[in-house]
Amino acid sequence: MIIGMHAAVGPDVGDPIGALVAEAETARSRGLALWMAQMFDLDALTALAVVGRAVPDVPLGTAVVPTYPRHPAALAAQALTVQAATGNRLTLGIGLSHRIVVEDFFGLSYAKPVRHLREYLEVLLPLLATGRVDYRGEEYRVATFAPVRVAGARPPAVLVAALGTQMLGVAGRMADGTALWMVGPRTIESHIVPTITKAAADAGRPTPRVCVGLPVSVTADPAAARERAARMFSIYNELPSYRAMLDKEGVGGPADVAVVGDEETVAAALRRLGDIGATELNLPVFGTDEERARTLEVLTALAAEQPRGDA
Repeated sequence: MIIGMHAAVGPDVGDPIGALVAEAETARSRGLALWMAQMFDLDALTALAVVGRAVPDVPLGTAVVPTYPRHPAALAAQALTVQAATGNRLTLGIGLSHRIVVEDFFGLSYAKPVRHLREYLEVLLPLLATGRVDYRGEEYRVATFAPVRVAGARPPAVLVAALGTQMLGVAGRMADGTALWMVGPRTIESHIVPTITKAAADAGRPTPRVCVGLPVSVTADPAAARERAARMFSIYNELPSYRAMLDKEGVGGPADVAVVGDEETVAAALRRLGDIGATELNLPVFGTDEERARTLEVLTALAAEQPRGDA
């Protein structure tokens, strides 16, 4: 299981690229991967290209880049550019985002999200693998005039943010795995892993990667940490796809799936994620400076436990 930390650089940081480089240095020194989300400020792939060029040896990933605002040909070129800049260290996590974002912010239709994802992958994956595609679908009609090619770049692994059964089916049949966020361990074990694994097996594909994203804090005051998590991550109560997973888990909200407690409690909870099928972790570390430092020590120790070549 690969242990990763989630980049936490907000829009108000005066030197966001410098801060990201510092986080990448922290990840490298502790044997961790570095993940970054595409939000409404920094472009994640551009930032990772710069950061990965500055800091060698750190596995990098997006969790995730929304598909709707980026044509798959443009995303393929961008992802291959990151690969060339970083020595092929990128895992490309992509996802649909949410209806409210796609329709109200981007002004696009979210009418057929499963079809959109399938067609998107049917264009993106050949472009990453061969640089060429000739595709005629309902949403995309794409024919390359010249190959999408970047010297020295290998196709990155592609993970899909998939939660529901249909989306997990597409991810298992077509992609390298799934990138999860705010999904608790019972749901991962009973729903996510068996659904995507069966889809991959039925398609004759390798066992899929399952990247689990959950907030984590080593603390002497778990109740206060959960209150903080409830405030920080309250939006995920309102987004239908995440709310459905929280309901499936049988919990009230994000605070209930946050991994909090002392060192032994947190380490045991993270090891359990590996036991139930997580192949890697994407962990936003939250809390006070002291709690963040304690949490990073736990993640460092867990990374050191991994077999050589798997962390």
